[in-house]
Formats: sequence, structure tokens, C-alpha cells
Amino acid sequence: MAAQVVQAVQAVHLELDAFLVCLNHALSTEKEEVMGLCIGEFDTIRIVHIHSVIILRRSAKRKDRVEISPEQLSAASTEAERLAELTGRPMRVVGWYHSHPHITVWPSHVDVRAQAMYQMMDQGFVGLIFACFIEDKNTKTGRVLYTCFQSIQAQRSSEYERIEIPIHIVPHVTIGKVCLESAVELPKILCQEEKDAYRRIHSLTHLDSVTKIHNGSVFTKNLCSQMSTVSGPLLQWLEDRLEQNQQHVQELQQEKEELLQELSSLEYSQRQNGEG
Repeated sequence: MAAQVVQAVQAVHLELDAFLVCLNHALSTEKEEVMGLCIGEFDTIRIVHIHSVIILRRSAKRKDRVEISPEQLSAASTEAERLAELTGRPMRVVGWYHSHPHITVWPSHVDVRAQAMYQMMDQGFVGLIFACFIEDKNTKTGRVLYTCFQSIQAQRSSEYERIEIPIHIVPHVTIGKVCLESAVELPKILCQEEKDAYRRIHSLTHLDSVTKIHNGSVFTKNLCSQMSTVSGPLLQWLEDRLEQNQQHVQELQQEKEELLQELSSLEYSQRQNGEG
């Protein structure tokens, strides 16, 4: 039974463009978990507003665990300070997210303990989980589930328990510059992860020539897979957004011309009335 405590966070408002970056990252691989950090602000009524995310590079790929290094947290804090200067708003690292490919959306005991550790540094820190590559047994279609949580001390135990935090996706007409940069950075990060893994294996001295050729083929195959599953769809999405923006610019230009014509007509009518 959970302790009766006042929640540090009442709700989380996740902007749509940040949500899409998280979702795209989570869907980039179904073999291992991926992770990132959330940048935003904590208001006076205990609502966390997430405006952007930072995709983190994994030092090791694991199918059931992710780890955020102190160096990554420090770099994210520096980025949050930079955004605070640009926007004039009190930006900071307000949470983390990671994926659960092929498994439940609920946090594991490892996730709950990690979340408790983060809350020791910041009570308003939240955790997001995106469960993907899950098939609905009835419709046989894929589903993506997501949740937000914090950790609380169990009343009769030294362990921690999860507590769900309501999460709301905030619609956004345009994609923010920071989220756009994160989306574009994703293929680069995934590519660098593959290069790091290949170099670690390739540096082993006891490998024979056939094994090295095989590892090189696997490396090439993984890069090609990323091109088809991540880079290609991302490029198509950006091209679609560009086309929509260009169409919107044309509509605004036409509206501007119509307003200018109306203004000219009004000015002409006023001159006529003045002369009369």
C-alpha cells in the first residue's frame, strides 16, 4: 500500500512536436530500449510543461535497460540554460523518457528505482515511457502506448512504488526549432551508435578474417535498415511539412494582397468623401 503523500506533480503537458520526436525515437528500433531527456518548466500549480527533448546516445545497447550518465545530464542542463536565454523562460531538465519495445508500458522495478534517484535531485522530475511494437490481439494492428510516472516510498517497505501522473498532449501548429534539430539529429546519433559498436568489435585482435567480413556486413546491413526505417520516413515528413508551409505562405500572401486592396478602396473612398 502506497504512502499517503501530496504529489509533487499534478500533471504533465507535453507539446505535440516534442511528443512526435519521442515517438519517432522509440520506433527507431524494436530490439533495444532508447532514451532521452525532457526540457521544459515547472509552474506554480505543479504542472510540468515539456517543450522539447534531447535524444541521448547509448554507450551500450540493451533490450531491457537504459542508463543516463552524469555527463549527459550535465550537458542537457547546459542546453536547457541556453534555451532559457533564447526564450526568456525558466527552462530546465524536467524529466526523462525511454522506450519499451514489445513489452508493457508500466515501469519496471529498475525504472522505479532510477526515477526515485532522479527525484532526490528534483522532486518535480518525471518519467515517460513509450511502449511500442505491441500488437492488438483482437485487431492484429500495432499499438503505441505511453505513460508518465513518479516514484513514492512504499508505506511498509524500503522499496519504491510508481504513481501515475496525468499526461496531456498539447497541440502545436508548427514544430519548434529545438524539436526540429532533435528530429534531424536522430539518424546521426543512431549511425554513431552503430559505428561505436562496430569499432569496439573490430578492434579485437583475436578475430579471423571471415568474422571481420561478417561483422562488416552486419554493420552495413544495420546502416541500410536505419536508412529505410528512420532517415527515409523522416525526410518524407520534412518534405511534407515544407510543402504545407509553402502552401500556407501562399495563402497568407493572397490574404495580404486582398487586405491591401480593401485598404486602398477604403482610402480612396475617404478621399472622395473628403473632396465632396
